[in-house]
Order: sequence, then structure tokens, then C-alpha cells
Amino acid sequence: MDNYKVLEEKWGEIFASMDHGELISRFDLEEDSQALFVPYFGQRYRLDKKNGRITLEEDPARELTFDTQMVIYHLFYYSKPEARVKGEFVPFRQVKRAAPFEPAYKRTILEPLARTFDGHAGELKNACRMLGGRPIPQGDVGYVIPVFSCMPLTVVFWDGDEEFSAQANILFDADITDFLHEETVVCLAADFARKLAEKAGLPFAASDARG
Repeated sequence: MDNYKVLEEKWGEIFASMDHGELISRFDLEEDSQALFVPYFGQRYRLDKKNGRITLEEDPARELTFDTQMVIYHLFYYSKPEARVKGEFVPFRQVKRAAPFEPAYKRTILEPLARTFDGHAGELKNACRMLGGRPIPQGDVGYVIPVFSCMPLTVVFWDGDEEFSAQANILFDADITDFLHEETVVCLAADFARKLAEKAGLPFAASDARG
């Protein structure tokens, strides 16, 4: 069993041992006798009460990414009881305690995201709308996207031209680390970038190995 699977099982066990009633109350979750349900990027995910396994309700056989699972588990584990969104969006470098991860974050997420949608601003707009986004007047494409009911993200994109290469940025609520561990914010951004590419019907660009 690879390390990712080991971690997924570990976090499933952690979730199974948590106070589900408290989570339901704090996050306004739906439940049945066997599972809790959480909306994430517009889709409902099922968390088994006994083993903590996460599945996509509409497609239980679909294999979920490691990033998706960690973001959901970590929301419930790391979120502070008094956590509230601040309503102020900031770039990754201003996320509390996240600065050490910024070089890798740019190389593996922002730069590939910009390359993915270079010349495809229309596809990005459609992808944002499919994820329930609300347009904002920033960049060539700017949208606020609901992640969880308690957490939004913003994507801003400038298409490339003859003088400048395409640029992309993801903005986070200034208090996102009251909900997630700072390293998990990277998982969230990676998952977001790939979901945008998937909704747009485009392959997500690989990281630049030179970085």
C-alpha cells in the first residue's frame, strides 16, 4: 500500500472517531443513519460514519484524488470552533504561515494554471460558471467560487498576448487557516486548478521541470 493510501485510511479512522453530532451542528451538514454529507465545489460527498471513507454521492465508484480527500478531512479536523470567513481575499503569500510553500505553489499550481488557460479565457469562464462562480471585475476572467458553504475562493486570470505571457492567481480568505492547515491550502488550490481544467475540458498543464 502506497503512502497516500495509508494516509487516506488513517484520516478515515480519525474522522470515524470524531463527534459527528458536533460536526453536523457546526457545519450544517446533512446525514442519514450511515453517513454525513458535505458539499464541495458543488458536488455532495458522502463520509461513512463507521470507517470515514469518502465517496462522491453521484458516482460512488469514482476514485477521488488525494487532495480532495485531505481537504475534506482537514476541514473537519483543523477548523477552529469559532472560525468565520473574514471576507477579505489575499494571495497565497499573505496566507498565515504559508509563505515557505510559495515557490513550490507557484511552480506546481499557478504557472500550470496559466498555461492551461492561455488562449482559453472563454473556457475558463464557462468552467467557473459550472462551479457556481460569481463574476467579479478583475483580470480578463475573475470569479468567486464557493468551495464549502463556509469557504469561498477567487480565481483571477489574464490571458497572454504578444508582449506578456498568461498569468493566473488564486485568492483565499484572509482567515482560511482558521479552517485548514496551511499545507492543506496548497492541496485545495491544486484541487481547484484541476477541477477548473476538468470542467473546461482541457488537460491540466504539467509543472515546469526547470523550476
